[in-house]
Amino acid sequence: MTTHMGPLSKGIKRTALSMALSLCVVGGVQAQSAAGSVFGRAEAGATITIENTDTGTKREITADSSGRYAATQLPTGRYRITANGNSREVAVTVGTGTELNFTGTTSANTLDTVTVVGTGAINPIDVSSVESTTVFTAEQIQALPVARDITNVALLAPGTVRGDTGLGNLASFGGASVAENGYYINGFDVTNLRSLLSYANMPFDAIGEQQVKTGGYGAEYGRSLGGVINIVTKRGTNEWKGGVSAYWEPSSLQKAGKDVISRDPIDDGSYFVYRSANEDDRVRYNIYGGGPLIKDRLFFFGLVEGRNETSDRYFENDSTRTKNNSPQGIVKLDWNLTDNHLLEFTGIYNKQKDKVDHYTNSNKFSRNHDTADYSYESPSGGRVLIGKYTGYLTDNFTLSAQYGDLKFDNPYVKGGLPGEDCPTVYDGRFGGLDYVGCWPAATFAAVRPANAGPDIDTRKAWRIDAEWRLGDHTLRAGVDSEKFTSTFTASTFAGGVYYRYYAAPANGSTNGVPNTQEYVRVRHLYRSSGGYETKNEAAYIEDHWNVTDNFLLYAGVRVERFDNMNADGVSFVKSDDLVAPRVGFSWDVNGDSTFKVFGNAGRYFIPVANNTSIRASGAEETLTDYYQFTAIDPVTGAPTLGAQLGPTGVNGSRVAPNPATVAADNLDPMYQDEFILGIQTQLTENWTLGVRGIKRKVKSGFDDICMHGPLEQWAADNGYTDYDSSTAAQCYLVNPGQDTDLALDLNNDGNYTVVSISKDYFGLPKYSRKYQAMEVFFERIKTDNWYLQGSYTYAKSIGNSEGYVNSTLEQADAGITQDWDFAAFAKGSYGYLPNDRRHTFKLFGTYDITDQWHVSANLLVQSGRPINCNGFIPESDPGYESSISAYSASSFYCHDAEGVPHLGKRGDHGRTPWTNTLDMSLAWTPTLGTGRLRLQVDVFNVFNSGRVTEYSETGDKERAAPVYNPNFLNAVNFQAPRAVRFSARYDF
Repeated sequence: MTTHMGPLSKGIKRTALSMALSLCVVGGVQAQSAAGSVFGRAEAGATITIENTDTGTKREITADSSGRYAATQLPTGRYRITANGNSREVAVTVGTGTELNFTGTTSANTLDTVTVVGTGAINPIDVSSVESTTVFTAEQIQALPVARDITNVALLAPGTVRGDTGLGNLASFGGASVAENGYYINGFDVTNLRSLLSYANMPFDAIGEQQVKTGGYGAEYGRSLGGVINIVTKRGTNEWKGGVSAYWEPSSLQKAGKDVISRDPIDDGSYFVYRSANEDDRVRYNIYGGGPLIKDRLFFFGLVEGRNETSDRYFENDSTRTKNNSPQGIVKLDWNLTDNHLLEFTGIYNKQKDKVDHYTNSNKFSRNHDTADYSYESPSGGRVLIGKYTGYLTDNFTLSAQYGDLKFDNPYVKGGLPGEDCPTVYDGRFGGLDYVGCWPAATFAAVRPANAGPDIDTRKAWRIDAEWRLGDHTLRAGVDSEKFTSTFTASTFAGGVYYRYYAAPANGSTNGVPNTQEYVRVRHLYRSSGGYETKNEAAYIEDHWNVTDNFLLYAGVRVERFDNMNADGVSFVKSDDLVAPRVGFSWDVNGDSTFKVFGNAGRYFIPVANNTSIRASGAEETLTDYYQFTAIDPVTGAPTLGAQLGPTGVNGSRVAPNPATVAADNLDPMYQDEFILGIQTQLTENWTLGVRGIKRKVKSGFDDICMHGPLEQWAADNGYTDYDSSTAAQCYLVNPGQDTDLALDLNNDGNYTVVSISKDYFGLPKYSRKYQAMEVFFERIKTDNWYLQGSYTYAKSIGNSEGYVNSTLEQADAGITQDWDFAAFAKGSYGYLPNDRRHTFKLFGTYDITDQWHVSANLLVQSGRPINCNGFIPESDPGYESSISAYSASSFYCHDAEGVPHLGKRGDHGRTPWTNTLDMSLAWTPTLGTGRLRLQVDVFNVFNSGRVTEYSETGDKERAAPVYNPNFLNAVNFQAPRAVRFSARYDF
C-alpha cells in the first residue's frame, strides 16, 4: 500500500476518509476517554443493573439471547453489578475490561470471576482487548518510590526505556524515538506538535489513573509510533472528601553530582563536566477536595498546587539561580443530566514563571554565586479546557462528543535585558569556552525584540465517537479533527553578531592559515517570524467480533490525513488519505479469563511536526567568516578585525523558499508496521504471568536533505544548462533511498517543473529502523499485605536512523535531523540505535508490615546503550559540498588514537556499562481524627550507584586539521545521585 503527500497537491484522494466519515453516525470508542468496561455472561434476557457507587448513576442493560452482556464507556470508579438477584462490587479502570459472570449462580459468593474493589488486580487478564497496556492507579503511584511525573510512571511498564538526558529524559517505547509518543488527559490529545518532545502538564496529585499503552492499540488511536500515555484525572463523588499534601526534596540530602576532568592538555586539568556544585531544593504542596454539588447529579473536584523550588547551576564563568513559585490547578466537573446523559468539563491551569538571577563569577567553576549582573523572568505554560458528552442512547448504542482547547506559551526570555547591545563573544583559545564581554549569556542566539511575546502553541480539536452492539459484533467508529498552530519569533545574537576566538591550528578556514596563528570566527544569523498551522483529520471504524464465546476477533481501519502550511498559509506538505489497518485476536482458552492467547498487527502513521514547518518553510540564513584580529576590546570582547581568511560561508537564505520546493511531491509519510503475539495466564489465585513477542519495522521514513550537487548533476545530465541550484530550497524533505519528485526552476526563469530524480543521484540508503523484543511480565495481586509487579525485556533496535530526533547529537528537530543532510552522514550509519537496551529487568511492589507501616521498592537493572565515534566529513568524500564545513564532528568518519582517519559504523565502540538502581520508601499511615495521615520518605538510588550513562562520542578535534579528540569516551552523564523526598498527606 502506497500513500503520497505533496506540496500544492491537487488530486488528493478522499474516498477512504470520506467513507469513514460517513460511518461516524454508527460507531465510538472507549480507550480515548476516561472509560472502562464490564462484560460477561448471565441468563439469556436477564436484566443487568450497573450502578456507580461513587455517583449513584444507574444503567440497565439486557443480556442477549446467548446470555452475553457488556457495559462499556463506564467512567472509572467503583460499580455494583446486579443480575439474577446477585450483586458484587468491581473496580473499573481506564481502558480495561473486567469479566464478571453470573451464569449458574444462586448467590454472590459463587460468581465465576470477579475483581473486588480494593483487593483486585490492577491489570487483570482482559480477554476483551488485544492491546498491550498497563494501568497505574493513584494509590499505587503514591505508595511507590517513583519521581512525580508521568514519564517515570510510564517507565515502570514493560518495553519502555529512558531516553537521553539532552532530550528531556522522556520514555522510548518499543525502539521508537522519544519524539514519537502520544499523551492524553481525559481523552484529549495534549502532545505538543511543535516538537513532539513535551506535553501539557498538570498537578501530579490530580492523577486518578495512568494508562500506558506500549503497543497493539486500536484504530481509534494514531499519530504516534511509540506508545501512548493516557491520564484520567480524579473526580468528585457523592461523598465530600478533601485533603492536603506536601512534598519536600531537600538539597542537603541530595548527593552531589560527579565532575569529570578534561583529558585535553590544552585544558590544563580543568573540568570537562562540572556539576558537583549544583543544588536543587523542591517543595510542592496541594489542597484538594471534591463532592456533590447536587447529589447523584453534579460533582466537583478541584486541586491547587503551590510550589517553592530553587535550582542553582554553576558553569565555567557564570552561574544562575532559578526560582519557581507558580501555582497550578485543576477543576473537574461531572454533570449527570440523567443516568443516560453525562457531561464532563476539565480545566487545567499550568502557567509557570521561572525567575532567574544571573551571576558573573570571578573564579572559574565557582561553588558560590558572585556578582548578580542581571535578572529575568522566563514564563511558560498556559491552560487546557476539555468538554465531553456521553450518551447511552439505547442498551446497545453509545455516542460521545468531545471538544478541547489547549494553549501553551513556550519558555522564553523577554527582550531588553542589559547588555543585549553588546556582541556575543566566546574565547576558545585556552581550553573550554570562556565567556567574554558584557552580553547576557542567558540569551545565546535568542535575543528577541523587546516587545515580542512568547512563542505560542494552540490546539483546537473535536471528536465524535460511537459504539453499536449488534449481536456478536461491537462496532465502533469515530472522526476527529484538530488545528495546531505555532507562532515563531525570530531571534538573533546579542549585538547582532557572534565572535569566537580560536587557537591554532586553524578551524574552518580554507586558505592555509599558519598553524601558529590565532583567529576569530564571525557569525551572523537571520531568521523570519510567523505563524505556522497544521491540520490533522482522522476517521476510523472497527469491529470486535465474538466469533465464539471464547474467541474474539478484532478488525479496524484508521484513515488520516494532515496538512502543514508555511507562515503564508500555503501548504507545503499535504497528505493523501493514509490508510492504517489493524487486526487482532484474543482467545480465552479456558473460558474464565485465566488463560489468554492474543495477537495483533497494525500500521501506524505520525504527522509532520510544526518545528519542521518553521525550520523548513521559513527563512533562515547564517553567514560565517574567519578573520585575523589585531586587538580585543577589553569591555565588549569584540575584535579589531584584520585580513579575512577565506570566503564567506552562506548557509540558508533570507528569503523563504518557494513552498513547492520544500518537500518532494511524492513524499511518503513516516509509518511503521507492528506485530505482537503473546499469552497471559493465571498461575495461581494471586499470580499472573505473560509473555509477548514484538516486531516493529519502519516502512517509510522521511527527513530533510541539503544536497544541491545531485540537483545540479541531474539538470546537467538532462540538458538544462541554465539551472541554478540556488533557486531550490536550502534543505528539502525526501524519503531517503527512494526516487524523488521535486519542483525545480529548470531554466532559471521563475517557473517550476516537477521532475523525477533517481535515488542514485543522492547516494542515500533506504530509511531503516527495526525493533524486535520478547517481554515477560508478571504480577502478584494484593490480596493480603503485599503485591509485586515486574518484567524482563530482551530487545534489539537496529537501523540507520533513530527516528524523529537524534539522541547522540541531542538534536531535537523532530523530522529534520542532520542524519540525512548529506550522503556522507549516512555512511556507516547502520547499526544498533541509541535506544537499544538489550536487557531490562524491572521489579516493584509494596509490603504492609502492619496496618500502619508500609515499605515499597522499585528496582531497575539494565544493560548499556551503543557508543559511536563521531568526526568530521573529509573534503575527499565524493559528496562533499562547501556547506558541510558548518557542521560539527558528527559523521561516522573518525580519527583513532594514532591519528589515522577511517570510516566506522554506528555502535562500533562498545556500550555504556550495565546500571542498577534501587529506590525504596517507608510510610506511616495512622488514623487521625476523621481522616488518614500518611507520612512517607522515599530514597532514590539507595546505594548511590554512579555508573556512566553517556560518554563523549566526539572523536575528532578541529575541522581544518582533524586529530584524535583526547576527550573521546570521557564520561558525560551518570546515574542520578541519591536523593530523598519527604511527603505528608492527610485525607479526610
